[in-house]
Amino acid sequence: MDQYDLIIVGSGSGNAIPEYLSDWNIALVERGVFGGTCLNVGCIPSKMIILPADVAESARRSGHLGVHSTVDHVDWPAIRDRVFGRIDPIAEAGRQYRQTGTPNVDLITGTARFVGDKILDVGGQRITAPNILLAAGARPVVPEIDGLDMVEYHTSDTIMRLDELPARLAVIGGSFIAVELGHAFGALGSEVTVFNRSGRLLRFEDDEVAARFTEQFGARIDLRLNELPTKVEQRDGEIVLHTSGGELVVDELLIATGRTPNSDLLAATEGGLDVEDGGRIVVDDTMATNVDGVWAAGDVANRYHLKHLANREAAVAFWNMAHPDQPPKRMDYSALPHAVFSDPQVASVGLTQQQATAEGLDYVVGVRDYGGTAYGWAMNDTESFAKVIVDRRTELILGAHIVGPYSSMLLQPLVQAMQFGTTARQLASEVFYIHPALTEVVENALFDGISKLG
Repeated sequence: MDQYDLIIVGSGSGNAIPEYLSDWNIALVERGVFGGTCLNVGCIPSKMIILPADVAESARRSGHLGVHSTVDHVDWPAIRDRVFGRIDPIAEAGRQYRQTGTPNVDLITGTARFVGDKILDVGGQRITAPNILLAAGARPVVPEIDGLDMVEYHTSDTIMRLDELPARLAVIGGSFIAVELGHAFGALGSEVTVFNRSGRLLRFEDDEVAARFTEQFGARIDLRLNELPTKVEQRDGEIVLHTSGGELVVDELLIATGRTPNSDLLAATEGGLDVEDGGRIVVDDTMATNVDGVWAAGDVANRYHLKHLANREAAVAFWNMAHPDQPPKRMDYSALPHAVFSDPQVASVGLTQQQATAEGLDYVVGVRDYGGTAYGWAMNDTESFAKVIVDRRTELILGAHIVGPYSSMLLQPLVQAMQFGTTARQLASEVFYIHPALTEVVENALFDGISKLG
């Protein structure tokens, strides 16, 4: 059995090994493409594809600004090759670096599985260490639909590498992967149909945001709410989906019904680890599991599946395992932001209004439409808005939600205010907002909220 100081399972956020561990003998285990989900099949390639999709969609909509334009041609192979021509060399360079450039790190290829207390088997090689970081990520969930196992469907792991842009694409799912990729392919020219089992897309967002998003998304995408295909089949090179309204024939099918943690691939319970029903490895706020010396971070240990969170969790775990005699660093999720890069774009941090109500909090809500600001006039935007939820007693921001262009950037000052305890009144009154920049929608939403504090 090979002995190490540290074993890391997963080369995504787990590959961010800090300099202070340079004297540790480390094994880094990776079962797939080096670099993890975000780099290879997740947030980075999808956003690189969404950007040209946004350009195409903006061109089609420019008439409301007095600019009448069309999209003459979309070169899908060029878009795809630009994306993966950048990403694939980065992944390979990372692998080569760990193989030859870091003498204290052994890169081991294969699936790591627990076979005992802090003992992992990787293709017949047994390894052990006093510290183990599990950053093994997650994989797509495939629902049970009659005939699906006989159909050549795609997940987010494969759809972005298609040889041709599909003329007709069906998407099953209603969360961020489904609506981001549905938007991208639709804007680039595919005829997209999205099936969602519930009556609203992005149902974990604030209710007002989810409702507005569903309305706008459904205005240009064939949206089948409260419906899933009852059967799918491959027929003459096409895919046929059987629905309540008859048959839908498409060229490609994307399954985007969520992701499941890879704790089962790790045989986590064989290592004595506590695992929740959804497959997440149980950790505390120091990223420690119930087994001393075993830590977990990222998608295998949280429900958010966000790269910026996985990076922070891994950093906390690395620090705590290397500094056992110092006060531990702890994770704080109260100001954790996320964004959905679809059309419209959505960004959110903290509590939704429904969560604040369920917790019995005394709060006020401030709202401002983009169209209520000067830059919103310039955009001729009549649909987008920003919303803040403010604690009536402390005046602290409990949550913030924006649906509309640039929302992922507009949200950032609200995230910082929540993180550092800046009140809504301070953020509204004691900070300059450039006029007539779109950030005034945040300022005005805050003023609307504090006007109701009494």
